[in-house]
Amino acid sequence: MSDQMTGWRLAKSSTWAPLALSVGAALVLVACGGDDERSETVAVRVESSQAAYVSGGDALLRVDTEGAANRQVRLKVNGVATTSTLAADPADPKSRIGLVTGLALGDNTVVAEVVDTGTNAVVGSASVQIRNHPRTGPMFSGAHETPFLCQTEAFRLFPGGPLLGAAKDANCSIDTRVDYVYRTTANTFVALPDPAVVPTDAASTTTTNGSTLPFIVRLETGTANRAIYQTAVLHSPSTEPTPSPVVRPLGWNGAVVYTFGGGCPGGWYRQGANTGGVLDENILRHGFAMASSSLNVYGNNCNDVLAAESVAMVRERFSEVYGRPRHVIGWGCSGGSYQQLQTADNYPGLLDGIIPSCSFPEVMFATAQFMTDSFLLGTYFRDVAPNTFSGPQQAAVAGIVTVATLFNGTNFNGASRIDPTANCPADLPAAQRYHPTTNPTGTRCSLYDHTVNQLGKDPSTGFARRPLDNTGIQYGLEALNAGTITVDQFLDLNERVGGYDIDGKRQAARTVADPLALRAAYQKGRLTSGSGGLRTTPVIDYRNYADDALRGDVHTRYHSFSMRERLIKANGHADNFVMLAETGSSSTGGPLVQKAILEMDKWLTAIAADRASGTAEQKVVRNKPATLQEGCNSRDATPVFIAEKMEPLTGQCGALYPAPDGPRGVAGAPLAADIVKCQLKPVATSDYTVAFTTAQDTRLRAIFPTGTCRWDVPGVEQQALSGTWLTY
Repeated sequence: MSDQMTGWRLAKSSTWAPLALSVGAALVLVACGGDDERSETVAVRVESSQAAYVSGGDALLRVDTEGAANRQVRLKVNGVATTSTLAADPADPKSRIGLVTGLALGDNTVVAEVVDTGTNAVVGSASVQIRNHPRTGPMFSGAHETPFLCQTEAFRLFPGGPLLGAAKDANCSIDTRVDYVYRTTANTFVALPDPAVVPTDAASTTTTNGSTLPFIVRLETGTANRAIYQTAVLHSPSTEPTPSPVVRPLGWNGAVVYTFGGGCPGGWYRQGANTGGVLDENILRHGFAMASSSLNVYGNNCNDVLAAESVAMVRERFSEVYGRPRHVIGWGCSGGSYQQLQTADNYPGLLDGIIPSCSFPEVMFATAQFMTDSFLLGTYFRDVAPNTFSGPQQAAVAGIVTVATLFNGTNFNGASRIDPTANCPADLPAAQRYHPTTNPTGTRCSLYDHTVNQLGKDPSTGFARRPLDNTGIQYGLEALNAGTITVDQFLDLNERVGGYDIDGKRQAARTVADPLALRAAYQKGRLTSGSGGLRTTPVIDYRNYADDALRGDVHTRYHSFSMRERLIKANGHADNFVMLAETGSSSTGGPLVQKAILEMDKWLTAIAADRASGTAEQKVVRNKPATLQEGCNSRDATPVFIAEKMEPLTGQCGALYPAPDGPRGVAGAPLAADIVKCQLKPVATSDYTVAFTTAQDTRLRAIFPTGTCRWDVPGVEQQALSGTWLTY
């Protein structure tokens, strides 16, 4: 395929490593200057991001020299001397750190000259090539989506605080601002009234680096990639200097927790008026900084590539203010889990470790297929053939613990994610919205249309290509073979379950995927394979169990096992993937997950300190803390931790937290759930442990005239990930 046909190409870039010392190393050009007696080796690299993905006209540089304190570093940008200055790194007197400004859009050459202050002679120089992108983006996600709704006027800086105010331009930009809040002894965050005074009711905290200080938080708010971002870090302005890359806040432990928000419906064509949250008391009190952006909330932006790009730009901004963090930990539930898993796999180095909770491997398949299948099944049970399946039979066919999950609002309405007329943002004028007859060229509000840069357009419709398919799927197959449903029930269900038309409406015929969309899904990481950056990323998968919730819940535990199975298929093991489960807590607030943050911090710290031989993959596995064990909390009033490798339906944890395998698992799909469209085989009696009459067999073959799914071979167009750091 040509770039023109597919709209994408592989970016030439090097993967970020957890340590600052290796950032941009592949992009450094080293040279010596002056005569042989005075020349010395100099190295220059970008600290704040990959050199190919700089934004906003500036970048944090580190220059390493062999000389002592009598060396000065001068910078040139594209041959012109700059006033940008570098300061000595307190941790390394031979290093200088500082912000280089004045970068032009596109490619830039930055030269660092090391000068002997006694003789004013240049004793060494080095250069680095930097590609600068607009602060408003894009860098690698492709053309900006239009229309795009600014929401700065609805964004509240902190609970009880002021609104952000009007945007400055059509890209929804604002001036960067800094506010201070503090945690009171009454356990609330309020505005700091006087930066020069520590309030008498300010709580205090002791961080993981041993600092005890007032619980005062520096809150920075700005815009990047057309998103509103916020960062937060402990900092007392009355007792500490202004932070910089060489003067770090006393309470900051050097790590960042990057938060991701959930959702999806309505997550298109808008900036968003909230982030994943940066004022979590349980995280900040340990000394972790926090960061997030409005395009890292899937209810604002349901596109993982745009989400990853936003992480890149916010991480860059953070590093330019505070210095490069030791590591960045991903954190978030549901839609927050997709972003972590796909960002870690497709854009390695942006997140050094991740803690997805109530997780799905991705939205386009793990979630969308589960929800669209549920809608078809639920509609059949409720409307097409009411009262023909009992509640337990419905649950067995759907592969769920309780039938309430099938009709749970989030799940049963999940088809709205693929319906271009549903869930448009409220601010999007009705006159701009797509309607199949009155406005066929209008704005389509769907998961696929929002991901058109990655999926491409179908020239026959002008709509995004769609990788949705249920051709050949035998819904309820395992329930039939187990004797839970009858042959006639099985046949009627599969005859009348239906599929979806191009506008996401239920139709009688099964759904057929676009083959180019299938190819793109695999090649470009829309389906999370685990073969990219996840191979070397520590993962703690946390599940606040909800499969048996009274009203049902879409966040079924099966998806955690599915992701683990994909890692095993891709890498031969999943030893970097630890699963935890409990109940009775919030999705991100239980005792196991709160401990997980500290365990992840220990894990990443140990990896960074590991100088022994071995691959990155080996170092991740061998540095997993002994105190981090897979397992679950019991469901007693006083929970007890049960340490065991967890399985969906066996062991103590499997009994306490059973995880049946969803509609496609019941239809015979593998645990990895990585087959989007199955290869077909002729109808075979060997699929069934029950007998069919001649009439039933004839009916079965009429239902599946082209055959049924063969799950033991790769799916249609199933292939390897093309590579990481793809740009569109």
